[in-house]
Amino acid sequence: MHHFIYPTKDSWTSSGSSHVDGTSYRDQNFGQDEILELKKEFWNLSFDYPTRVLVQFDLTEVSNSIVKKEIVNPKYFLRFYEAEGNRGTSTEYKIAAHVISQSWDEGTGKFGDRPKVTNGVSWENRNNYPGSTEVTWSSGGGSSLHGGNFLTSSNSTASQSFSYESPDINMNVTDIVNSWLDKTNNNYGFLLKFSGSQETDSTTFGKLKFFSRNTHTIYSPKLEVRWDDHKPCTGSNTGSLTELTMSGLVDNYIYPKYFKHSYKESEKIKFRFGTRKQYIQKSFSTSVQTVSGSFIHEGSGSYSILDVATAETIVPFSAYTSMSCDSTSPYFIQWLNGFQPDRIYKILLKLKYDDGQEQIFDNDFEFKVVR
Repeated sequence: MHHFIYPTKDSWTSSGSSHVDGTSYRDQNFGQDEILELKKEFWNLSFDYPTRVLVQFDLTEVSNSIVKKEIVNPKYFLRFYEAEGNRGTSTEYKIAAHVISQSWDEGTGKFGDRPKVTNGVSWENRNNYPGSTEVTWSSGGGSSLHGGNFLTSSNSTASQSFSYESPDINMNVTDIVNSWLDKTNNNYGFLLKFSGSQETDSTTFGKLKFFSRNTHTIYSPKLEVRWDDHKPCTGSNTGSLTELTMSGLVDNYIYPKYFKHSYKESEKIKFRFGTRKQYIQKSFSTSVQTVSGSFIHEGSGSYSILDVATAETIVPFSAYTSMSCDSTSPYFIQWLNGFQPDRIYKILLKLKYDDGQEQIFDNDFEFKVVR
């Protein structure tokens, strides 16, 4: 399964200043921006200053689900979606994610605010609210640099390298999340930056703009939890079902069972499907016949889910989307509380045949998620 958790807060910080009016960004808050800017600014052909991104997720639901064994052996991936492509960015670069070592406040500011808003997180401060003393990043452990104190131990860092590819971030952060779940580290969130010396060198270029949690699109940052929850299509799991012919010489047909056109976002749905040959030959018998249905050979069936309006793949075909089976039918389970409400989604099914062929079933298996 692929399950999604959305941020409780995010922001970005800047260590620079305006070359137009001299306004410093170092104490400015950008917590309500719809775009998170991770970039290196240059001035007169020389490196000027970097920015960083901060994001935090609530792991309570995941922790409880692990205790109840609803989630087993999960992997965690940090997802960010770029808003303007990789214009002005080097063809090869590396993004690092670090564990933030201190708490911080999202704030209420935006980049375009004039006068600037300083309440909330900034390059210099963890928070700074009117009438109170600013709380700086330099007051605690971790990295002594401004822009967010962070840890550098092996279970506190992750990275993703890019080479002539989409700038969307899809970073394995399993070690970091596990360190939060087992209380090795406190969960103050992730800090994203260009990795190591790339953050300040004059040879790596980067102007990345990611959608924030305040976006009015489906591209909010998210923490994606992936685990294999399928029940093997073998032995007693299949009951009296017969095995679907997977030689590649027979056309097969898949259809939904007990399918509804809308589900609540709080539901955990078992999507069931019937399977049979596309064309059934006539046969005659003097005895009463029963049809028990068919099951898909173990490892031969998988599913994917798309957002209909954008054609964006929400759940891809992967090692975590194998079809399950019980004595009633093939099925898969999907938690919908990570899906955007009031949107229509489409299920795709894939069969892999014994001769190596793959067949995608795109038969308008569509459903809406409602509040």
